[in-house]
Amino acid sequence: MSRFGTSFDYSGILILIIAPMYRNNIVIDSHCDTPGRAVDGIDLNERSQSGHYDFPRMIEGGVDAAFFAIYTSNRLGEVQALKRAFSMIAAVCDNISRSGGSVRQSFCADDIRRNASEGVLSVVLGMENGDPLNSDLSFLRQFHRMGVRYLTLTHTGHNSICDSSSPESPCWHGLSPFGIKVVKEMNRLGMIIDVSHISDESFYDVIKYSEAPVVATHSCCRALADAKRNMDDGMIKALADRGGVIQINFYPAFLSPEYAAKMKDYYKYEEMESAIKAGLVSDEKKKAEMISEISMAKKRLAAIGRPSYKVVADHVEHAARVAGIEHVGLGSDFDGIDICPDGLEDVSKFHMVLDELKERGYSDNEIGLVAGGNFLRVMKQVCG
Repeated sequence: MSRFGTSFDYSGILILIIAPMYRNNIVIDSHCDTPGRAVDGIDLNERSQSGHYDFPRMIEGGVDAAFFAIYTSNRLGEVQALKRAFSMIAAVCDNISRSGGSVRQSFCADDIRRNASEGVLSVVLGMENGDPLNSDLSFLRQFHRMGVRYLTLTHTGHNSICDSSSPESPCWHGLSPFGIKVVKEMNRLGMIIDVSHISDESFYDVIKYSEAPVVATHSCCRALADAKRNMDDGMIKALADRGGVIQINFYPAFLSPEYAAKMKDYYKYEEMESAIKAGLVSDEKKKAEMISEISMAKKRLAAIGRPSYKVVADHVEHAARVAGIEHVGLGSDFDGIDICPDGLEDVSKFHMVLDELKERGYSDNEIGLVAGGNFLRVMKQVCG
């Protein structure tokens, strides 16, 4: 039986969920960075006051399946990235094992559908940044065997696969020779290529070389917020023409140019937090001082006012006008972002975007596509 409109018993807590019928559709969050919290010892089976994600809050938000991104910083180097990736996968699997069967690791679209029908949460592994491959396709194949079903080719730095959107100067002007091999091997394996974070030149190389649909698991529309991390209309259309999907990111700086301008003074603290999350700060005293500085900076930033969840819906609408409603979804970037939209403070509020689309007149079928149907279609086509 579906969880929606019924009761669900999780870890001894009875949760009553009453929701509109359109939420009977499967809801997927295509990108969260929760493995970084899991490897730090957070028990995802317990509702937490910290971070954005845990299994009880997934239920509250009506999310059936989440792609847990195995994120490694480009600053770690390939060997350390490989070690950290294995540690995060182990931590996620340990949390799933402790769920008592309420959560399962999923490997394909049919797994997600079956779990949803049984009232079981699905966790699917993704990987953010290809550095853990150590420039070796054997590691790509091994991560696939472990259940990694998409690879975000890089993060905020160039790597051995391709150029990132972040640095000013390119390295490869798109995919590297090894990157082309990665794309072709991912096609062969049935692994989804994620173009979020990569440069425009890299994106068009992926479109050129991939024989399968590709996705942007957590990106916004450049027409509404002119950030290099976002996708322009031509890219969104090219993605859709190949059968792919853009999953809208919840990060306020990618949603609103006005808010991005206000955030300029905060970026150094964002870098500090990223370094801590990536495991780059080993001195405990220094880490504590940095955490205190970051906390004060967040309080100052909260006072300037955040864009609301309705701006996420604006990006969904824009992408739908450009590419069609069949090519848009949601990828929160929760636990990877420092600030959330007003009304989308954690995954328990995920349904707010879908509710807003309903308020704007979208049909239950259209909302179902955005909620997860579009991403499931791509997953079925690519992964089997």
